[in-house]
Amino acid sequence: MKTDLTDTTSSKINKALVLGRRAIGTPAVGMVLTLVIVTDEENAYDALKAANEASREHPSRTLVVIKRVSRSPRDRAKARLDAEVRLGADASTGETVVLRLYGEVVDHAQSVVLPLLLPDAPVVVWWPVNAPSDPANDPLGALAQRRVTDTYSAEQPIQELTARADAYTPGDTDLSWTRITPWRSMLAAALDQVVCEVTSAEVEGEEFNPSVELLAMWLADRLKVPVRRSKSAGPGLTSVRMETSSGPIVLDRPDGSLATLSIQGQPDRGVALKRRDTAELIAEELRRLDPDDTYATALRFGLERLDEEAATTAPETVVETVVEAGVETVVETAPAAKPAAKKAPARKAAK
Repeated sequence: MKTDLTDTTSSKINKALVLGRRAIGTPAVGMVLTLVIVTDEENAYDALKAANEASREHPSRTLVVIKRVSRSPRDRAKARLDAEVRLGADASTGETVVLRLYGEVVDHAQSVVLPLLLPDAPVVVWWPVNAPSDPANDPLGALAQRRVTDTYSAEQPIQELTARADAYTPGDTDLSWTRITPWRSMLAAALDQVVCEVTSAEVEGEEFNPSVELLAMWLADRLKVPVRRSKSAGPGLTSVRMETSSGPIVLDRPDGSLATLSIQGQPDRGVALKRRDTAELIAEELRRLDPDDTYATALRFGLERLDEEAATTAPETVVETVVEAGVETVVETAPAAKPAAKKAPARKAAK
Protein backbone atom coordinates (compact mmCIF):
# COMPACT_ATOMS: atom_id res chain seq x y z
CA MET A 1 0.00 0.00 0.00
CA LYS A 2 1.38 3.38 -1.04
CA THR A 3 0.16 6.85 -0.12
CA ASP A 4 1.61 9.97 -1.77
CA LEU A 5 1.50 13.24 0.15
CA THR A 6 2.50 16.51 -1.53
CA ASP A 7 3.41 19.67 0.37
CA THR A 8 2.63 17.93 3.64
CA THR A 9 3.63 17.99 7.32
CA SER A 10 4.85 15.46 9.86
CA SER A 11 1.42 15.42 11.50
CA LYS A 12 -0.27 14.43 8.23
CA ILE A 13 2.33 11.72 7.66
CA ASN A 14 1.65 10.22 11.10
CA LYS A 15 -2.07 10.26 10.35
CA ALA A 16 -1.46 8.48 7.04
CA LEU A 17 0.53 5.80 8.85
CA VAL A 18 -2.31 5.14 11.31
CA LEU A 19 -4.95 5.03 8.58
CA GLY A 20 -2.73 2.79 6.47
CA ARG A 21 -2.22 0.25 9.27
CA ARG A 22 -5.96 0.09 9.83
CA ALA A 23 -6.60 -0.36 6.12
CA ILE A 24 -4.32 -3.38 5.86
CA GLY A 25 -5.56 -4.87 9.13
CA THR A 26 -2.49 -4.35 11.36
CA PRO A 27 -3.34 -1.52 13.76
CA ALA A 28 -0.64 -2.53 16.26
CA VAL A 29 2.91 -1.27 15.88
CA GLY A 30 5.39 -4.18 15.92
CA MET A 31 8.63 -2.42 14.99
CA VAL A 32 11.72 -2.67 17.19
CA LEU A 33 13.60 0.44 16.05
CA THR A 34 13.63 3.45 13.72
CA LEU A 35 16.15 3.42 10.88
CA VAL A 36 16.81 6.86 9.36
CA ILE A 37 18.56 6.77 5.98
CA VAL A 38 20.06 10.08 4.86
CA THR A 39 20.92 9.93 1.18
CA ASP A 40 20.45 11.54 -2.21
CA GLU A 41 18.07 10.68 -5.03
CA GLU A 42 20.70 8.67 -6.91
CA ASN A 43 21.43 6.25 -4.06
CA ALA A 44 18.00 6.16 -2.42
CA TYR A 45 16.75 3.08 -4.29
CA ASP A 46 19.72 0.86 -3.41
CA ALA A 47 19.78 2.01 0.22
CA LEU A 48 16.05 1.42 0.66
CA LYS A 49 16.29 -2.01 -0.96
CA ALA A 50 19.04 -3.02 1.48
CA ALA A 51 17.04 -1.67 4.43
CA ASN A 52 13.91 -3.59 3.38
CA GLU A 53 15.88 -6.83 3.21
CA ALA A 54 17.43 -6.16 6.61
CA SER A 55 13.97 -5.44 8.07
CA ARG A 56 13.08 -9.12 7.72
CA GLU A 57 15.44 -9.70 10.62
CA HIS A 58 14.82 -6.34 12.32
CA PRO A 59 11.26 -5.03 11.73
CA SER A 60 11.62 -1.27 11.75
CA ARG A 61 10.16 2.04 10.66
CA THR A 62 12.42 3.26 7.90
CA LEU A 63 12.60 6.99 7.24
CA VAL A 64 14.41 7.90 4.04
CA VAL A 65 15.52 11.55 4.08
CA ILE A 66 16.31 12.89 0.60
CA LYS A 67 17.51 16.48 0.47
CA ARG A 68 16.64 17.85 -2.95
CA VAL A 69 18.84 20.52 -4.50
CA SER A 70 17.00 23.73 -5.44
CA ARG A 71 18.32 25.28 -8.65
CA SER A 72 17.05 28.84 -8.31
CA PRO A 73 17.00 31.37 -5.43
CA ARG A 74 13.20 31.37 -5.56
CA ASP A 75 13.04 27.59 -5.06
CA ARG A 76 15.57 27.74 -2.24
CA ALA A 77 13.44 30.25 -0.37
CA LYS A 78 10.32 28.09 -0.61
CA ALA A 79 10.10 25.24 1.90
CA ARG A 80 8.23 22.09 0.92
CA LEU A 81 7.95 18.52 2.16
CA ASP A 82 6.74 15.65 -0.01
CA ALA A 83 6.27 12.17 1.41
CA GLU A 84 5.55 8.66 0.22
CA VAL A 85 4.13 6.28 2.84
CA ARG A 86 4.58 2.55 2.17
CA LEU A 87 2.96 -0.19 4.21
CA GLY A 88 2.36 -3.91 3.87
CA ALA A 89 4.03 -5.72 0.99
CA ASP A 90 5.55 -2.46 -0.30
CA ALA A 91 7.53 -2.02 2.92
CA SER A 92 8.64 -5.59 3.64
CA THR A 93 8.00 -6.34 7.35
CA GLY A 94 7.97 -2.75 8.62
CA GLU A 95 6.92 0.73 7.59
CA THR A 96 8.65 3.01 5.12
CA VAL A 97 8.33 6.76 4.72
CA VAL A 98 10.27 8.47 1.92
CA LEU A 99 10.74 12.16 2.73
CA ARG A 100 11.79 14.64 0.04
CA LEU A 101 12.85 18.00 1.43
CA TYR A 102 12.94 21.19 -0.65
CA GLY A 103 14.12 24.71 0.07
CA GLU A 104 14.77 25.94 3.57
CA VAL A 105 13.43 22.76 5.21
CA VAL A 106 16.57 20.98 3.98
CA ASP A 107 18.51 22.67 6.79
CA HIS A 108 15.97 21.55 9.40
CA ALA A 109 15.54 17.86 8.57
CA GLN A 110 15.63 16.92 12.27
CA SER A 111 12.39 18.85 12.89
CA VAL A 112 10.67 16.74 10.23
CA VAL A 113 12.09 13.42 11.42
CA LEU A 114 11.64 13.87 15.19
CA PRO A 115 7.80 13.55 15.24
CA LEU A 116 8.01 10.40 13.09
CA LEU A 117 10.33 8.43 15.40
CA LEU A 118 8.84 5.41 17.15
CA PRO A 119 8.33 6.17 20.85
CA ASP A 120 10.58 4.31 23.32
CA ALA A 121 12.52 2.60 20.53
CA PRO A 122 16.20 2.97 19.58
CA VAL A 123 17.13 5.13 16.60
CA VAL A 124 19.82 4.29 14.04
CA VAL A 125 20.95 6.81 11.41
CA TRP A 126 22.71 5.54 8.28
CA TRP A 127 24.52 7.65 5.69
CA PRO A 128 25.17 5.45 2.59
CA VAL A 129 27.01 8.38 0.96
CA ASN A 130 28.12 11.91 1.88
CA ALA A 131 28.36 11.27 5.61
CA PRO A 132 29.17 14.27 7.83
CA SER A 133 32.68 14.56 9.23
CA ASP A 134 31.30 14.41 12.78
CA PRO A 135 28.16 12.19 12.75
CA ALA A 136 27.42 12.63 16.46
CA ASN A 137 27.18 16.42 16.13
CA ASP A 138 25.04 16.28 13.00
CA PRO A 139 21.43 17.36 13.75
CA LEU A 140 20.08 14.00 12.60
CA GLY A 141 22.93 12.02 14.14
CA ALA A 142 22.21 13.61 17.51
CA LEU A 143 18.84 11.83 17.53
CA ALA A 144 20.38 8.36 17.28
CA GLN A 145 21.98 5.78 19.56
CA ARG A 146 23.94 4.33 16.63
CA ARG A 147 25.37 6.19 13.62
CA VAL A 148 26.44 4.15 10.60
CA THR A 149 28.70 5.55 7.86
CA ASP A 150 30.58 4.00 4.94
CA THR A 151 34.04 5.41 4.25
CA TYR A 152 34.34 3.17 1.18
CA SER A 153 31.93 5.50 -0.65
CA ALA A 154 33.96 8.62 0.18
CA GLU A 155 36.10 10.36 -2.42
CA GLN A 156 39.19 9.93 -0.23
CA PRO A 157 38.46 6.84 1.90
CA ILE A 158 41.80 6.61 3.70
CA GLN A 159 41.83 10.28 4.72
CA GLU A 160 38.24 9.82 5.86
CA LEU A 161 39.38 7.19 8.37
CA THR A 162 41.58 9.78 10.08
CA ALA A 163 38.65 12.18 10.31
CA ARG A 164 36.48 9.41 11.77
CA ALA A 165 39.11 8.71 14.44
CA ASP A 166 39.37 12.37 15.42
CA ALA A 167 35.59 12.79 15.71
CA TYR A 168 34.75 9.36 17.14
CA THR A 169 31.88 9.25 19.63
CA PRO A 170 30.59 6.04 21.27
CA GLY A 171 27.85 4.75 18.98
CA ASP A 172 29.68 5.51 15.74
CA THR A 173 30.45 2.63 13.37
CA ASP A 174 31.33 2.10 9.73
CA LEU A 175 30.40 -0.53 7.15
CA SER A 176 34.07 -0.80 6.17
CA TRP A 177 34.60 -2.26 9.65
CA THR A 178 31.57 -4.55 9.32
CA ARG A 179 32.96 -5.99 6.08
CA ILE A 180 35.98 -7.49 7.88
CA THR A 181 34.03 -9.34 10.59
CA PRO A 182 34.45 -12.76 8.87
CA TRP A 183 38.18 -12.07 8.39
CA ARG A 184 38.66 -11.22 12.05
CA SER A 185 36.76 -14.34 13.13
CA MET A 186 38.77 -16.60 10.82
CA LEU A 187 42.14 -15.16 11.85
CA ALA A 188 41.31 -15.47 15.55
CA ALA A 189 40.21 -19.09 15.02
CA ALA A 190 43.43 -19.85 13.12
CA LEU A 191 45.58 -18.57 16.00
CA ASP A 192 43.61 -20.73 18.43
CA GLN A 193 44.73 -23.86 16.53
CA VAL A 194 48.46 -23.45 17.12
CA VAL A 195 50.65 -22.53 20.05
CA CYS A 196 52.91 -19.82 18.71
CA GLU A 197 54.05 -16.24 18.97
CA VAL A 198 53.23 -13.85 16.14
CA THR A 199 56.22 -11.73 15.12
CA SER A 200 54.83 -9.72 12.18
CA ALA A 201 51.91 -9.59 9.75
CA GLU A 202 51.04 -8.35 6.29
CA VAL A 203 47.59 -7.36 4.99
CA GLU A 204 47.07 -7.23 1.23
CA GLY A 205 44.13 -5.64 -0.59
CA GLU A 206 43.03 -3.26 -3.28
CA GLU A 207 44.06 0.37 -3.14
CA PHE A 208 41.73 2.95 -1.53
CA ASN A 209 39.87 0.28 0.45
CA PRO A 210 39.54 1.38 4.10
CA SER A 211 38.69 -2.17 5.22
CA VAL A 212 42.30 -3.15 4.53
CA GLU A 213 43.61 -0.38 6.78
CA LEU A 214 41.12 -1.20 9.52
CA LEU A 215 42.08 -4.87 9.51
CA ALA A 216 45.78 -3.95 9.62
CA MET A 217 45.23 -1.57 12.54
CA TRP A 218 43.18 -4.20 14.37
CA LEU A 219 45.94 -6.78 13.99
CA ALA A 220 48.63 -4.32 15.04
CA ASP A 221 46.66 -3.27 18.10
CA ARG A 222 45.71 -6.78 19.21
CA LEU A 223 48.95 -8.63 18.44
CA LYS A 224 51.32 -5.76 19.30
CA VAL A 225 53.45 -6.54 16.23
CA PRO A 226 54.44 -4.57 13.11
CA VAL A 227 51.89 -4.90 10.29
CA ARG A 228 52.54 -4.06 6.65
CA ARG A 229 49.83 -2.91 4.26
CA SER A 230 50.46 -3.97 0.64
CA LYS A 231 48.42 -3.39 -2.51
CA SER A 232 46.80 -5.88 -4.85
CA ALA A 233 44.35 -5.84 -7.76
CA GLY A 234 41.51 -6.92 -5.46
CA PRO A 235 38.66 -7.49 -5.19
CA GLY A 236 38.61 -6.07 -1.68
CA LEU A 237 40.81 -7.83 0.84
CA THR A 238 42.88 -10.55 -0.80
CA SER A 239 45.36 -11.92 1.74
CA VAL A 240 46.60 -11.82 5.32
CA ARG A 241 49.92 -13.39 6.26
CA MET A 242 51.14 -13.74 9.85
CA GLU A 243 54.71 -14.76 10.57
CA THR A 244 54.87 -16.86 13.74
CA SER A 245 57.41 -18.86 15.70
CA SER A 246 55.75 -22.03 14.33
CA GLY A 247 55.74 -20.93 10.69
CA PRO A 248 53.52 -18.68 8.56
CA ILE A 249 49.73 -18.59 8.83
CA VAL A 250 48.12 -17.39 5.60
CA LEU A 251 44.49 -16.58 4.75
CA ASP A 252 44.29 -15.95 1.02
CA ARG A 253 41.20 -14.97 -1.02
CA PRO A 254 42.13 -14.09 -4.61
CA ASP A 255 38.63 -14.23 -6.14
CA GLY A 256 36.43 -12.53 -3.52
CA SER A 257 34.55 -15.75 -2.75
CA LEU A 258 36.58 -18.77 -1.65
CA ALA A 259 39.59 -18.41 0.63
CA THR A 260 42.41 -20.81 1.50
CA LEU A 261 43.72 -21.11 5.06
CA SER A 262 47.33 -22.34 5.23
CA ILE A 263 48.97 -23.25 8.55
CA GLN A 264 52.48 -24.66 8.79
CA GLY A 265 52.34 -28.44 9.30
CA GLN A 266 48.62 -28.72 8.41
CA PRO A 267 46.88 -29.32 5.07
CA ASP A 268 45.41 -26.30 3.28
CA ARG A 269 41.70 -25.78 3.88
CA GLY A 270 39.08 -24.05 1.75
CA VAL A 271 37.00 -21.43 3.57
CA ALA A 272 33.81 -19.73 2.37
CA LEU A 273 34.60 -16.03 2.66
CA LYS A 274 32.45 -14.30 0.08
CA ARG A 275 32.01 -10.55 -0.14
CA ARG A 276 28.72 -9.62 1.53
CA ASP A 277 26.12 -7.23 0.15
CA THR A 278 24.90 -4.08 1.92
CA ALA A 279 21.74 -5.72 3.31
CA GLU A 280 23.81 -8.27 5.24
CA LEU A 281 26.10 -5.54 6.58
CA ILE A 282 23.20 -3.40 7.81
CA ALA A 283 21.50 -6.43 9.37
CA GLU A 284 24.69 -7.19 11.31
CA GLU A 285 24.97 -3.62 12.59
CA LEU A 286 21.37 -3.65 13.80
CA ARG A 287 21.93 -6.77 15.90
CA ARG A 288 23.70 -4.79 18.60
CA LEU A 289 23.09 -1.17 19.42
CA ASP A 290 25.70 -0.68 22.12
CA PRO A 291 29.01 1.08 21.38
CA ASP A 292 31.56 -1.02 19.52
CA ASP A 293 34.69 -0.63 21.67
CA THR A 294 36.78 -2.91 19.44
CA TYR A 295 36.12 -0.68 16.43
CA ALA A 296 37.00 2.40 18.46
CA THR A 297 40.32 0.92 19.60
CA ALA A 298 41.30 -0.17 16.09
CA LEU A 299 40.24 3.16 14.56
CA ARG A 300 42.24 5.16 17.07
CA PHE A 301 45.39 3.05 16.57
CA GLY A 302 46.38 5.43 13.78
CA LEU A 303 47.39 4.99 10.17
CA GLU A 304 50.70 6.73 10.78
CA ARG A 305 51.67 4.10 13.38
CA LEU A 306 51.17 1.40 10.76
CA ASP A 307 53.74 3.10 8.52
CA GLU A 308 56.21 3.70 11.34
CA GLU A 309 56.11 0.18 12.77
CA ALA A 310 56.18 -1.50 9.35
CA ALA A 311 59.35 0.45 8.54
CA THR A 312 61.12 -1.24 11.45
CA THR A 313 60.66 -4.62 9.76
CA ALA A 314 62.20 -3.57 6.43
CA PRO A 315 65.07 -5.81 5.23
CA GLU A 316 68.31 -4.88 6.93
CA THR A 317 71.26 -3.97 4.75
CA VAL A 318 74.07 -6.50 4.81
CA VAL A 319 77.59 -5.29 4.01
CA GLU A 320 79.70 -7.83 2.11
CA THR A 321 83.32 -7.53 1.07
CA VAL A 322 84.15 -9.03 -2.33
CA VAL A 323 87.79 -9.53 -3.35
CA GLU A 324 88.37 -9.49 -7.10
CA ALA A 325 91.85 -9.37 -8.64
CA GLY A 326 93.30 -8.25 -5.37
CA VAL A 327 90.87 -5.33 -5.05
CA GLU A 328 88.37 -5.23 -2.17
CA THR A 329 84.85 -3.98 -3.06
CA VAL A 330 82.11 -3.24 -0.52
CA VAL A 331 78.66 -4.39 -1.67
CA GLU A 332 75.41 -3.64 0.18
CA THR A 333 72.79 -6.36 -0.22
CA ALA A 334 69.55 -7.42 1.46
CA PRO A 335 68.84 -10.89 2.78
CA ALA A 336 67.77 -13.14 -0.09
CA ALA A 337 65.08 -14.92 1.87
CA LYS A 338 63.12 -11.78 2.75
CA PRO A 339 61.32 -11.11 -0.59
CA ALA A 340 60.12 -14.72 -0.79
CA ALA A 341 58.27 -14.30 2.50
CA LYS A 342 55.98 -11.63 1.09
CA LYS A 343 53.78 -14.09 -0.79
CA ALA A 344 52.01 -17.03 0.70
CA PRO A 345 52.15 -20.55 -0.78
CA ALA A 346 48.37 -20.44 -1.15
CA ARG A 347 48.65 -17.29 -3.25
CA LYS A 348 51.09 -18.99 -5.63
CA ALA A 349 48.80 -21.97 -6.00
CA ALA A 350 45.84 -19.71 -6.79
CA LYS A 351 47.70 -18.21 -9.73
